[in-house]
Amino acid sequence: MQQASSSSIASEGWRIDRFVVGAALVGLVLLGGLIWLETAPFLLVLFAIGALLGVALYHGAFGFTAGWRNLVVKHRGGGMRAQLLLFGLTAVLMVPILGSDQDDLIGAVAPVGTSLVVGSFMFGLGMQLGGGCGSGTLFTVGAGNLRMAVTLLFFIVGAVLGSLHLPWWLDQPGFDPVSLIDGLGIAGAIGIQLVALAGLWVWVDRRERRTHGHIERSELRLTGGEHGVLRTLVSGRWPFAWAILALALGNVMTLVVGGSPWGITFAFNLWGAKGLQAVGVDMSQFEFWTWDYPAMALKDSVLVNITSVMNFGLLLGAMLAAGLANRFNEASRKRPEGRPFLAAVIGGLLLGYGARLGFGCNIGALFSGIGSASLHAWIWFASAFLGSLIGIRLRPWFRLPN
Repeated sequence: MQQASSSSIASEGWRIDRFVVGAALVGLVLLGGLIWLETAPFLLVLFAIGALLGVALYHGAFGFTAGWRNLVVKHRGGGMRAQLLLFGLTAVLMVPILGSDQDDLIGAVAPVGTSLVVGSFMFGLGMQLGGGCGSGTLFTVGAGNLRMAVTLLFFIVGAVLGSLHLPWWLDQPGFDPVSLIDGLGIAGAIGIQLVALAGLWVWVDRRERRTHGHIERSELRLTGGEHGVLRTLVSGRWPFAWAILALALGNVMTLVVGGSPWGITFAFNLWGAKGLQAVGVDMSQFEFWTWDYPAMALKDSVLVNITSVMNFGLLLGAMLAAGLANRFNEASRKRPEGRPFLAAVIGGLLLGYGARLGFGCNIGALFSGIGSASLHAWIWFASAFLGSLIGIRLRPWFRLPN
């Protein structure tokens, strides 16, 4: 049995796409070299973390969008339970670090108000029409999905539009960021969030049991399945538990190395603004791009922007994973047209605009927000889920399967 397990990586029926794997590795080496020459070494570490996160997202099939949809439509809660486990583990790991009063570490804490509620609702609606959240869009584009490339393009357009309007939205009713660490301490912030996550877990279980009479526990599986640990690690599909551990540790490492938790969508703002600037648009006429951090990012190379560097790594990591699983060409042959294409356009615009108003996506606002014990993350969760419910109802009209 041991010999069969050790040789499973070479078992019959498994092939890799050598061209895609080679292209991804060349891209990682070349871009890594440019980052090394352009910046401090810590950004090269973040680039590597981004690549590993891309591999984990792809091999773990860890998409927030499908998990929410499966709970609503099929009453199967495996994907949602995996997300709740991810949030809980990350909070347990990250809150003590953020509560240690290190001045160089900043949590994902954002204001609560009209902008947050409207933006997260739009994002939830857009993720069901566009086919993915921020991380989901990136890793599926990296894996060669053409429809998601359309979503990403209009995600960028929507993000830039959102940045132009954000100052107006921030003038609407709301209040300053609320950190549960400041109000409840480290233990209290962890405890109250774990209680909330446990309550959601019970609700998900009851919903699934009421419909099916039993609960699937595939997300708790630790072994590599029928193909063995080594082959599953290299070619997927990972058990949810592996992806949860990789994503939680990746976010914590991002915080420790980069000074703030993992984020995705600011890079889309930046790429779009740099594109407009390249064709002669003066972005300094817009208030958002005069604020300290956006103005600095717009002036500097994208290779010194943490979010951009990690996104580049994530794209190439997902491409590598798709090549190892020999699924890159399969995804690239699926061309969007008609109503599915329209859904990608509308979904992308809603995702980008909503992410800017809502201070991030499922990663930056929700995952990192709960890891930072920020009140805004929980409001984002509720509002985005409501928007997602409407998006799920609209999918059939766009000829998208539920």
